[in-house]
Amino acid sequence: QVQLVESGGGLVQPGGSLRLSCAASGSIFSFNFMGWFRQAPGKQRDLVAIITRAGNTNYKDSVKARFTISRDNEKNTVYLQMNSLKSEDTAVYYCRGDGPGGNYWGQGTQVTVSS
Repeated sequence: QVQLVESGGGLVQPGGSLRLSCAASGSIFSFNFMGWFRQAPGKQRDLVAIITRAGNTNYKDSVKARFTISRDNEKNTVYLQMNSLKSEDTAVYYCRGDGPGGNYWGQGTQVTVSS
């Protein structure tokens, strides 16, 4: 069983940046993919970005060129660098890992973009 713990959320002004981290309690080397999802109040949880075991990435259209996902297998950590943040990026951000033992979710971290 792997636990995922997100950190790095907070309050930021429009145009600002945040870097989210997702630390795994075990190895993520064999995980098929790691991803970031987000859920705004009253909306469904949506995919933001994923990174595969091979390092291939995919992004939600609205965050392309602003967000960057990366993984450090030695540190068992996945990152989401978020730049040029907009009010519509406000949500709870969740980390997910798809590994040999199943799918794992973190508890979420709140990101609020507001002036």
